[in-house]
Amino acid sequence: MSPRTFFDPYVRLFAVPGAGSFSLAGWLARLPMPILGLGAVLLVEGESGSYGLAGAVAGTLALVGSLASPLWARAMDRRGQGAVLRSAFTAYLFTGVGFVAVVVAGAPVWTWFLLSGLTGACGPNVGSIVRARWAHALDADGRQTAFAFESVVDEVVFVLGPPLVTLLATLVNPPVGFLTGIVIGFLGGTWLSRLRDTEPPVRPRDAAAGGRFAAVLNPTVLVVVAAYLAVGTVFGAMDVVVVGFAEAEGAPPMAGLALAAYAAGSLVAGLVYGVLRLPGTLAARYLGCAVLFGLAAQVLLLVGSLPVLVAMAFVAGLAIAPVLVSGMSLVESRVPRSALTEALTWVFTGLTLGVTVG
Repeated sequence: MSPRTFFDPYVRLFAVPGAGSFSLAGWLARLPMPILGLGAVLLVEGESGSYGLAGAVAGTLALVGSLASPLWARAMDRRGQGAVLRSAFTAYLFTGVGFVAVVVAGAPVWTWFLLSGLTGACGPNVGSIVRARWAHALDADGRQTAFAFESVVDEVVFVLGPPLVTLLATLVNPPVGFLTGIVIGFLGGTWLSRLRDTEPPVRPRDAAAGGRFAAVLNPTVLVVVAAYLAVGTVFGAMDVVVVGFAEAEGAPPMAGLALAAYAAGSLVAGLVYGVLRLPGTLAARYLGCAVLFGLAAQVLLLVGSLPVLVAMAFVAGLAIAPVLVSGMSLVESRVPRSALTEALTWVFTGLTLGVTVG
């Protein structure tokens, strides 16, 4: 297959009117995800000198954000994305700036936790919002390609975000790194809120399908969220274990290379999975990808040196995007359209909580 033929399905995605705009806006609105956590650590540690306090504040931001995002998603399913996005990201801007202000001003520490939690609570899960737009615009084959593309976008966000905030925090000053993430997120979210032509229509709630709890009580959602808790735990553990192993081997910088290889494996697999037309049902594909992910993680037990770690991390990373894309596709196919954004957001919440546990 030539490169041009391989990428044709992705080119066709952006033949959809407005797709380029909402995908780019969604990418900008997602960029703060890795920036704010690390930015909060660098900011608080710079002001207090305590990594323990910095980690606790950043953890509060992430945890509250993961628990609050399904509420924003439910509101969007009921009222439409535009108005809710504007409200959320306006509050996001003010609480984010407020958080930086209380830290820099040396306000009581409890206000640091309060404002960091509020900042996290005001950030909707943009990945699920963009995927809901793709689901509205495309057929089943197109949705697989679109969801795979969005998984690649997620990887790019986590590749670019940490170096960006680290450079800004160290070369300029710590508040600039965090504030840059807040401003980028606000601009992206506000832009996305104005793209009303590609917004999924509000659907009436179906009481027979579960009413207000249609998303969280859906059996498919529960199964995928439980599995993603485990997947997220692997992600979180990888961050810690790889750093620890690299330090034990006397080459801490190699940890970054190994984690980059892990993300690169997922990026490559995501691009390939998006153009494959695999046999079987969505449930069978998801089960196969989940088993593959579990098996791929075991190759890390073969690691005995840093070069082997980098190679095995890439191999293990090849299973990430398929399990994420297949799970999202399965959820999208099994929930009522009136609860789609919320259902996809619960999946991300499971993943985020798993990372925290890991």
